[in-house]
Amino acid sequence: MNALTRSDTAVLLKRSLRHIARSPDTIVTSAITPIVMLLLFVYVFGSAIDTGSGPGEGNYVNYLLPGILLITVASGVAYTSYRLFLDVSGGIFERFLSMPIARPAVLWGHVLTSLVANVVSLVLVVLVALLMGFRSGAGVLAWLGVAGLLVLFTLVLTWGAVSAGLAATSADGAGAFAYPLLFLPFLSSAFVPTDGMPGPVRWFAEHQPVTPIVDTVRGLYAEQPVGQQGWIALAWCLGLLVVTYGLAMATYRRRIG
Repeated sequence: MNALTRSDTAVLLKRSLRHIARSPDTIVTSAITPIVMLLLFVYVFGSAIDTGSGPGEGNYVNYLLPGILLITVASGVAYTSYRLFLDVSGGIFERFLSMPIARPAVLWGHVLTSLVANVVSLVLVVLVALLMGFRSGAGVLAWLGVAGLLVLFTLVLTWGAVSAGLAATSADGAGAFAYPLLFLPFLSSAFVPTDGMPGPVRWFAEHQPVTPIVDTVRGLYAEQPVGQQGWIALAWCLGLLVVTYGLAMATYRRRIG
């Protein structure tokens, strides 16, 4: 990203952040669903769920939080797709392209806004989890590792949301992008260990990206070595980031002709 692109991106980022500041319910709404799920699973289902041995044992909120954090991101990126669709359908997108600004900045403004908004939502969810009894003795490096992995995951889903926002033909279609993503954690180790799942479900759960990401975050919080799972999680995030970024750029080029 050159100096011109960075400058134009900063201007468009301020524009998007002002929109969020005028409508803070965007962040609150994206955090409400994960928080409700956190409360529901811990206080209603938690006592009946056996997490077995390993990180988070004996404290279901510790076991559950990593998966809820990923659901928070999936919930938040729907607004990125929706806001981009509004820009495209409202004509401001074409207006930006007719101005002497760096074209990549039009997308990067939305991407960085998504990153900021999701970080705020994630902090809110962690604060609620702390009130519910979540505890971690993890050091600074482990927390930075969690933050880095969540940022990568957010960028993966955000670039996917960019493609959806550019390609959508309706506001509902743009917002619906995130719905399938919300279900992936349910078919992973986010809520229960995969050991007790039926064969085909267990195979899918153990070979999709959410499980190694959840297990890595859980291990970092529990001060346990993440080993191979950490590398697998990183590989999934980087690989998917290349795919979603490439798809977003291809969709963008088709959109601007």
